[in-house]
Amino acid sequence: MKKGVKKTTEKYVTMPAFEKSMVNIAHAFEKVDDRFRKIEERLDRHEQILEQIIKELRILSEGQKEIKKSILNLEIGLSKYDRKLEDLVARVERLEMKIK
Repeated sequence: MKKGVKKTTEKYVTMPAFEKSMVNIAHAFEKVDDRFRKIEERLDRHEQILEQIIKELRILSEGQKEIKKSILNLEIGLSKYDRKLEDLVARVERLEMKIK
């Protein structure tokens, strides 16, 4: 269904025709405004979701830093105990050699 353009023989636009055109234009702008409003609502929702994701990522990052610190402390503690064990093993070996 194609809308055809009516050919008029009038030289001037009449007031009823002008008003009808203005009403059609106003309806077209209302539709565009509705579309923009819907897009803006979607963008607002997406923005809220992205903010929530960023907050969760920051929380995860802070948790990861704490885990790294605790693992580092454990590694330092383990290396100290390993050195002590090695010293004790060496002492025991020396004592065993003296006994033999």
